[in-house]
Amino acid sequence: MFALNFQSSHHEELLQNRVKNCTVRLGDLRDVYAENSLVWITFGKKLSPRRKLYQAIIDKILIKKFSQLTADDLIHQNPTISTTEELIKFFETLYCKSISPNDIVSVIYFSEVTE
Repeated sequence: MFALNFQSSHHEELLQNRVKNCTVRLGDLRDVYAENSLVWITFGKKLSPRRKLYQAIIDKILIKKFSQLTADDLIHQNPTISTTEELIKFFETLYCKSISPNDIVSVIYFSEVTE
């Protein structure tokens, strides 16, 4: 089973409150995450212990350019980010590299699986 890991404490809060049900990741990740597959939603820094928050199913994966992200994509990714420019700035900080509006991203929508 794969994991969708999150590192931002703000994202941890959104995930715990079940507000966040989408993640935008750099590159085309269709070979890594398949629609209808189960994943663990986890939280923690790279090379550190991570905490399992819950199990989820990948509902859909969309491949887009940053410039093609919709308001719906952005609000499900992070309700405090309302423009692609804001998300690009966040990603530049996160990935420590320059990001272009033409860079490809995977928009991964997921839903919690409960028992």
